[in-house]
Amino acid sequence: MKNKDMEKGNEIKTVVPALRFPEFQGMNGWEEKKLEEIGNFIGGGTPNTAIQEYWDGGIPWYTPTEIKNGDLKSSNRTITEKGLKNSSAKLLPQGAILITTRATIGDVAISKKECTTNQGFQSLVVNDSESNLFWFYWIIRHKEELIKRASGSTFKEISKNEIINITSYSPKKQEQQKIAACLSSLDELIEATAQKVEALKEHKKGLMQRLFPAEGKNVPDLRFPEFQGMNGWEKKQVKDFGEVITGNTPSKKEEKYWNGDFVWITAQDFKGKYINDSILKLTKFGKDKARVIPKNSVLVTCIASIGLNAINKVECSTNQQINAICCNQEYNYEYMYYLVTYNTKNLKQLAGQTAVPIITKKSFEEFEIYAIENYDEQQKIADCLSSLDELIEATSRKVEILKEHKKGLMQQLFPKI
Repeated sequence: MKNKDMEKGNEIKTVVPALRFPEFQGMNGWEEKKLEEIGNFIGGGTPNTAIQEYWDGGIPWYTPTEIKNGDLKSSNRTITEKGLKNSSAKLLPQGAILITTRATIGDVAISKKECTTNQGFQSLVVNDSESNLFWFYWIIRHKEELIKRASGSTFKEISKNEIINITSYSPKKQEQQKIAACLSSLDELIEATAQKVEALKEHKKGLMQRLFPAEGKNVPDLRFPEFQGMNGWEKKQVKDFGEVITGNTPSKKEEKYWNGDFVWITAQDFKGKYINDSILKLTKFGKDKARVIPKNSVLVTCIASIGLNAINKVECSTNQQINAICCNQEYNYEYMYYLVTYNTKNLKQLAGQTAVPIITKKSFEEFEIYAIENYDEQQKIADCLSSLDELIEATSRKVEILKEHKKGLMQQLFPKI
């Protein structure tokens, strides 16, 4: 909501954001100002790469590819004091906001210590009256504005002059700090939740290494109590688990085969453990030309993208990149999915070193794996790993929900420019 204040006879444009913390409600609106008023924008540079004494010093030197989601790790390269003095690179203080302005535009991070950048940046050192963290989030919120103002035929770039003349609205520093603290806390929660996802994935990886026999063994290190002392796992070929069906592609020239409602799976459809739908679909005529695969089969990519695994939860067909294991009654399909997943590294070795990796149907059918025949033990292993997968999925969803919440919150906390 925009309004106008009068100060010393000068008209000052102000706005009020859609969402404002209670202690600031009823106060003056956010004042309009150019970005050049909030601090100093500083370009970067590259010392002569042919002069060794300019490089491998103690000063971090960043390129745009190193700026990811606000996280600024150690720079890939460093420069020396001599390199700094003999180039257009500038020493930026701790707390400077690094903004990419060439090719990749609007990625942003805050420097954790003194550093330099190449010429693909305009870095912002804010005035004492401003919060650098507030402006860090402001840039994230208005990244599209920077992209819109970029120009160039070979690659897009936004100039310093374009940036400093962008009109912004901002409150006093105290309110800036409140907004920054709110968003920073939310970022910490997102990061902590994302780390939990990675920890769960590592736990699953370690658990699978113990639940399935290690290389050269026929008994796993970890076995549920009720199955300890029972027969070891036996070496089987994939074809022992059920029928193997290799997919095919009905003629793309025949329109009557395509754009129906029957699922036809390619490597692009592998997004997780289960596949319920596909990008491309067949008509009933296309289905007649395809090889129909019953639901709850284990799908494995065997050409190009080797070793992607999934379970089809609907009757479907696939292209020829995929082999499907249609499990017989002696084998639990969930267990088989995890068994194949665990053995993916060895499976990939079947493809050799050809330009386009490929595992033939015969090689796939004869691929040997240690497996347990006791169905109850199969079920127990599958249930254990499935529960862990569900927890990983639920935690991953929390991360996405938090990110969406942050996005919506920023839209309300920052007025449009």
